[in-house]
Amino acid sequence: MESLLLLPNPSNLSPSLLLFLDHHFKTQEDLSLIPSLLKKLKKDCGDSDWNLLSLKKNLSSTIASWISRSDAVDSVLNQLSLKLEDFDPAPFRGTKENANLKRIRRILDEELPMIVKEVRWIEMDIKWKQEKLLLAINAMREIEELLVKVVKSRPKWSCLLNAVDSRVDKTMAILRPQALADHRSLLSSLGWPPPLLASGPDKENNMNMDFPNPLCLMQGDKKDQYSQSFLALCALQHLQCQRESRQHDLAKQKKGHQLSASTVLCSNPCLISGLWTVDELVSPIATRMEYHFSRWLDQPKFIFALVYRIARDFIGLDDVLQPLIDKARLVGCSAKEAWVSAMVKMLSGYLTKQVFSCLAERYYGMDENLEVNSSWLHLVDLIISFDKRMQELASSGTPFFIGETVEINGISRGTSVLAIFCDQLDWLVIWAAIELKDAEEKLNLEVQNNQVWRVDMKQEREFIHEREDESFLFSSREDYKAPLIADSVLRITWAMIERCHTLPNILLRVQFIKLSAVRFLHEFFDLLLQHCQGIDSAIDQVNDDSLSRTFSSINAACYCESILQEWSESIEFLEMVIITDNAVGVIEDDPRLRSCFFRDEIKKLMKLEAEFLEEILAVLLRKFNALCWYYAENREQWEQENLVANGIHGVGDMTVSTDLIEALDDLRERLHVLKKGLNSKDFLDLWRGVAGGLDYFVFSIIPLSGVRFSAQGINQFRADMQALFFIFRPFCARPEAFFPYVSDAMKLLEMGREDAMHIQEVLLKGERMMECLHAHGVHRVSPPQADKILRSRRFGV
Repeated sequence: MESLLLLPNPSNLSPSLLLFLDHHFKTQEDLSLIPSLLKKLKKDCGDSDWNLLSLKKNLSSTIASWISRSDAVDSVLNQLSLKLEDFDPAPFRGTKENANLKRIRRILDEELPMIVKEVRWIEMDIKWKQEKLLLAINAMREIEELLVKVVKSRPKWSCLLNAVDSRVDKTMAILRPQALADHRSLLSSLGWPPPLLASGPDKENNMNMDFPNPLCLMQGDKKDQYSQSFLALCALQHLQCQRESRQHDLAKQKKGHQLSASTVLCSNPCLISGLWTVDELVSPIATRMEYHFSRWLDQPKFIFALVYRIARDFIGLDDVLQPLIDKARLVGCSAKEAWVSAMVKMLSGYLTKQVFSCLAERYYGMDENLEVNSSWLHLVDLIISFDKRMQELASSGTPFFIGETVEINGISRGTSVLAIFCDQLDWLVIWAAIELKDAEEKLNLEVQNNQVWRVDMKQEREFIHEREDESFLFSSREDYKAPLIADSVLRITWAMIERCHTLPNILLRVQFIKLSAVRFLHEFFDLLLQHCQGIDSAIDQVNDDSLSRTFSSINAACYCESILQEWSESIEFLEMVIITDNAVGVIEDDPRLRSCFFRDEIKKLMKLEAEFLEEILAVLLRKFNALCWYYAENREQWEQENLVANGIHGVGDMTVSTDLIEALDDLRERLHVLKKGLNSKDFLDLWRGVAGGLDYFVFSIIPLSGVRFSAQGINQFRADMQALFFIFRPFCARPEAFFPYVSDAMKLLEMGREDAMHIQEVLLKGERMMECLHAHGVHRVSPPQADKILRSRRFGV
């Protein structure tokens, strides 16, 4: 019973609570409504809490505004009190003090009311100007709407359109400077901009704590005036945007293009250059900041730090400006991003005029480029870091984007200082050249260490006769057996590619990559080619370091090819390929490389690999040919006939020809070394190529040489070929499948007399020859070759 809740005594309840209970619980059935009533009460409590927080916030803002104004009034009154004390009308003070006192009284009684009246007149004049500006904007908007209709219905009335545009341009040339000047004057009267930096012990404190934002403290008439001025400027900019969009579409139409949909009333295109109202907020700040910039030219990190701090500390303008932007119906516009974009544009302008222009002159001067290169790279590092922080600042909270300023990959030109290079293409070329030179210096330091070229061949298992399962799913440099230099080159290349990631223009990004990263890759490919010189001597000396260098070049090429293919599959590079191919009109023949950004580089690597492997293959075949020369010239061994009790020797009784043993042993040893040094993919291509070359070589020098085969000679040939197949057994389950000519020749030689005579009869008639050969399991040998082999067979008694 102790767990039961005890109801309070009704006499202890307040009258209002009793009235509430009596109203909601009249009958016992009303108890079922308790859950819904509880939910409603919780909602009411939540709404009350939210209203309380709003009231507290408004109260804090009002108190801050009142304190700010009261402090100003108190300061004025204190100064006035001090002056009144100084001008005490005592008889002994003289006539000068009395004159000053009379002057103060005249100011208070006559001039001060006149000043108040003049201020009121100025406010009325501002209001009158705002009304006239809005009337002019509305009139020009109506004109623009009529012109849009004329463009659609009467596209040939170009002279009329030009005449109207000329008059509207004259009006805009008058209205815009005046509207901006009035808005600038209004900002000045509001106390904008506030102090940018604190001094003394408060320097590390939050800026907004020491210097309240004037726009956040606006109240009453001042707030209304600013709102009206802001909306008027937005309307004027929107109108200007519509006019430029229509004129642009008309120019496209004259060139044969279809009229674009941008003539629809849309605010986004006008925001490419930023909001005029936000630019006016940044302009006076820029004037003050340039003083500090001029002192920090040798330490640009302070310039970026100051700009970021100002942008971050005044990001609260979003609370004031965003409602006005929404009221102006600027769809898709974010006040936060507009503020960040304006700050970035201000910094970009300063760097263009004062920093990069000087560095470019010094670079072309060729005096001492080492210092220029270092300064340029350091500046780019600061820009990349700054861009990343500013983009995070712009996208904090709800992510908005300024209309068409966003590129395909989401990088806004307005929030990237690297947009400097979009307008200065010669600087982009300088930047790429400096990056390339820096990468070359890093590569030169790497190649001085011979260890970066070595391939670790000790971890490979010993060469055995049983077949080994190879894995062709490579995931790391070790899987490709590539040297460390390949990793270093790819790391340097990727670093150059990432540095241009925030370039807003994709075509310029492609140009930068082609001028820096791609050229660097080609230089490394040439270095690989130099490293593979002298493959002949390397193959002859299987334990020499030069063989490891040869393997490292081939493995590095294979590894780089794989990584470049992987990079090309990313969305960023796919976008680059689509845009560049459409711009140039290039169509790749190879479908595998059609959507590949590094197609030329991959082709070069594939060619290098093929040439390297072909050269190794040629060396192996020449060596085998030289070692089995006596074996090929010994024609008598195929014609000998030794009879035993049950006929001829069986295959199991035969041994490998003595003249062939050295060639087979040498081939086995070299394949062993190649397997340990080469990656699995290239070694697979190599041993298959070796098998194919040996297949046709043996087929040409023995079965097609015109020798006469006895039964013992056939058994000897089979024993020799089985020994040859045995060398390739660790690489595949059926090595004879990779010797199709030799296999077909052995089938023909071992064929019975009746089958051989039947095939010869068919070949003699010349009808259905291939069908007959296929029926007997011969697929690769041609009919003339088959006839020659069958004629070389001697059937014993």
